[in-house]
Amino acid sequence: MDTGLLHLHNLLRWVILLTLLLSIYKLVAKQDALKTSKILLISSHTTLLLGLYQYFTGSVGLQLIKAVGMAAAMKDAATRFWAVEHISSMILAIALITFGHIRYKKSGKPSSALVFYIIALLLILLAMPWPFKAGVGRPWFPGLG
Repeated sequence: MDTGLLHLHNLLRWVILLTLLLSIYKLVAKQDALKTSKILLISSHTTLLLGLYQYFTGSVGLQLIKAVGMAAAMKDAATRFWAVEHISSMILAIALITFGHIRYKKSGKPSSALVFYIIALLLILLAMPWPFKAGVGRPWFPGLG
């Protein structure tokens, strides 16, 4: 079950990236982005729930901090990434997506969400375990090959 949830979590990252880029494009082009924004909101919250489950029950989150201690976790780059950086950045990015969606829905003005979405995109790109990141890299499409 844990492997399946991890694969779903990894698959949803692509949904988030695509809908976030599409939402940003629509907001810049002053098109109606409410549908893509809602898909973005739902997929990001679903991914957050899956990630929080993995953080608290899996081997690379809270269990890792308990095993090595917080001081040791902060000294090792890979451990720090999984125990602190990834979860913190993603929670902040999803909060920004949520704020942007709410502001856009209430005001209907593209500029009200655009800044939130761009900052969220930057945070997500920095905190994703890309295959080329030393020590923390994950495959592009895990479970499919």
